[in-house]
Amino acid sequence: MKKRWVATVYLDTLQIESDPSFKFTCLPKCARCCIELDIPLRDEDIAKIEELDYNAWEFVDYEKMFYRGDKFLGYGLKKRPFDDGCVFLGDDYKCKIYSHRPLACRLYPFVLIRHGMNLEIYVKEDSFCKGINNPNGESITGNFIIQYFGNVIEEYRHKLGISNNHYKPKNLII
Repeated sequence: MKKRWVATVYLDTLQIESDPSFKFTCLPKCARCCIELDIPLRDEDIAKIEELDYNAWEFVDYEKMFYRGDKFLGYGLKKRPFDDGCVFLGDDYKCKIYSHRPLACRLYPFVLIRHGMNLEIYVKEDSFCKGINNPNGESITGNFIIQYFGNVIEEYRHKLGISNNHYKPKNLII
């Protein structure tokens, strides 16, 4: 996987260093990620989707397993047999479970790696994603960070024992 650094969030101060040249937008009616990618499901993802009255057997591919080293991360999201699209991809190219979609879907095309109090944000440079470095895209700023990664940042800060009461990222563009 080829990846490129685009930002770092300092979890203790919420300052952000970012690459001002990088832009991203999710293009309407694209859904290439919903077809091209294999999505890992965490237990939390499965529980959120089951809240919508889906049975896990309808969307979990128990034959596809994801590992990081020898650690089991989860099973895969099922694909449709006729076009390899996600089982939740609608005819209108929109996700049927958008507000409950798995973490991997919410983060794509970004990869987050925590090193102590720093959260590094990389972009997977997949050739099929035309939203990466799209001239009509949005720069990585505080607003972008909140929109795409706010919940994840809050979870990390909570795990680290940092108060989340004043979540207002501060840009420090390099």
